[in-house]
Amino acid sequence: MLIHHVSYLSPTPDQLMAFGANNAGAVLNNNQWWRIVSAMFVHVGIIHLATNMWCLWNLGMLAEPLMGSGGVLAVYILTGAAGNLLSVFVTRGWFYDPSDVVGGLFGPVGAGASGAVFGIAGALIVLLKSHWLPVPPGELRKLRRSVIYFAGINLVIGLATMIPGSFVRIDNMAHMGGCACGLLFAAPMVPRVGAPMNLFLLRRRIAIGLVVLTLTLFAFFIASFQGQ
Repeated sequence: MLIHHVSYLSPTPDQLMAFGANNAGAVLNNNQWWRIVSAMFVHVGIIHLATNMWCLWNLGMLAEPLMGSGGVLAVYILTGAAGNLLSVFVTRGWFYDPSDVVGGLFGPVGAGASGAVFGIAGALIVLLKSHWLPVPPGELRKLRRSVIYFAGINLVIGLATMIPGSFVRIDNMAHMGGCACGLLFAAPMVPRVGAPMNLFLLRRRIAIGLVVLTLTLFAFFIASFQGQ
């Protein structure tokens, strides 16, 4: 983006769209479903990128020993997509106004990794309760509580930005969808640490398959709004 002279502090909505940001109208009216995935790799300036990467770094250090590198990659992509799908669904269902459609586009422009970050947090909330982990129960409770606080506080901050007059806009649906998908992803899993490897890999495949199926069905449901 910098090579193409996009501002590193405050890129415009048009610039974000050019690099793959999410928008309900672009997905539904212009059939640009790839934005559901690409948007999680686009950020609204260097501060947005830095804060998301800081969160990803801290949660990732907890998640990778429990899910493996492949598991972290899968939960990042799938939960980020879940958050963007929910954002498209809610925007179309609650905020759609035919008079606001320009070039097929309507609703806010969304970008960032925060839906995926919330997804990793959701998965950790489930996995850190496992009896397979060779960690003292008291320490596990502290870790799990800190992840719950992280998710809860950031959801509250996001909801606060919906107050009229707020200068910041946060895609709360992406956060909620990502977190919910993370909980779903982790439900059939056991942590890699302390579990037989064959059982862990089987559970991880089941988790990925379950989430892929759920998101596919949800996407087909959302697609029914196309052209309406």
